[in-house]
Amino acid sequence: MAGIHIRWPAGSVIADLNPGPTVDRLLAALPCQSTVNTWGEEVYFTVPIHAALEPGARQVVAPGTVCFWVDGSALALPWGRTPASQGNECRLVSPCSVLGRIRGDAAVLRSAKEGDTVHIEAA
Repeated sequence: MAGIHIRWPAGSVIADLNPGPTVDRLLAALPCQSTVNTWGEEVYFTVPIHAALEPGARQVVAPGTVCFWVDGSALALPWGRTPASQGNECRLVSPCSVLGRIRGDAAVLRSAKEGDTVHIEAA
C-alpha cells in the first residue's frame, strides 16, 4: 500500500492509498505543492493530475477519506460536515474517486487554513 505525507504550516497527516489509476498518477506527480481551500469541514487543494472518475466513486464518505475531485483536479479531505451535508455526514460537492484514508484523527485537518501552502510527498 502506498502512502502520502500532506503537510501545512500548522500540521500534517499521512494517508494510506489504495492501488488504482488515479493513485498511480498522483504518486508520479509527487512531490508537489498547492494552496489550501476549505469548504465547511473539508480541506481541498489542486494537484497536477487529471483523471477520470473511478468505479466506486462516492459523494458521502467517512471522515478522513482521501478523495479525488475530478472536476477540480483536487484532493478532497473531509473530516466533518460540509455545506452540502445532510445531518452529520461528510458529503462532497459531487461524487469523487475514493483513493484511501488518513491515519489517525482526521480532525487535525481543521488546523489547515484557507490560503495555506500545502506540500504533498510520498510517505
